[in-house]
Amino acid sequence: MNKIISKLILPILLASTAITAQNTEDTETKKDSLPPKVLHAEPLYIDLIRDLGARKGEREWNLGVGLTDNENYDEYTALIEYEWAPMDRLGLEIELPFSLYYPTEDGSAPGNNLNSIKMAGQYSFLVSEKHQASMAIGYIQEFTLTEFNNYGRETLFTGLVYNPFLIAAKRLGSNFHSLIYTGPVFDHHFNDGNITTTWQINSNIHYMIPGTRNFIGVEFNKEIYNGKFDMTIRPQMRVDVSDHLLVGIVTGIPIDKDNERFSSFLRLIYEP
Repeated sequence: MNKIISKLILPILLASTAITAQNTEDTETKKDSLPPKVLHAEPLYIDLIRDLGARKGEREWNLGVGLTDNENYDEYTALIEYEWAPMDRLGLEIELPFSLYYPTEDGSAPGNNLNSIKMAGQYSFLVSEKHQASMAIGYIQEFTLTEFNNYGRETLFTGLVYNPFLIAAKRLGSNFHSLIYTGPVFDHHFNDGNITTTWQINSNIHYMIPGTRNFIGVEFNKEIYNGKFDMTIRPQMRVDVSDHLLVGIVTGIPIDKDNERFSSFLRLIYEP
């Protein structure tokens, strides 16, 4: 009887060992076949189209809500966006940003609207694990829309926004992350044919808590328009709620803004 059992068990053990070895080899091969990617802390207000060095199949939903205190009115903003990577290093995005305005006492406010239909692409042309750095180029195309009250009475689309940009990110040691996002924004108005140009220079520094995806940091969102320089400082933090959900909290502190005061912004990030 023992001889029979031995003869049955031995082939099973050998087969099990072979299967385990093959699975381990397949896992290592799959891991080795992944393209290089450097983890960078992504800013929460001016977010990236997709992670730098994105890998094929990555995807993410974002829901954002915000409040800006202006001199004559309060602006409530909301956005919904979907971003995905159809191939390695390439990220695509579609976003719908909304604005709702409420005048303060004795004030007037713009009309509520879906600001635009926004589509974008981003390609990481440099991913250096050795230098812990990444660079990418991208382009955002927006189709701006009229106020809700004008639907059916005026042309639905009021203009186009063209925004090429460059991103450079570098890790500073194990936990500090730096990033620069810059480029011109060309706003083409259909009503008069004018094109206005604004230069964006956004810089960020973050500290990521070891062993987590949580971070604290600050964005410096800078604009140059008609020779005038404006900046909003945005302290922020990101909290990992679960394996698939993160929450980002942002506060806006304007510098030399004529009408804009403090603002706040909340971003929910869901990674299926």
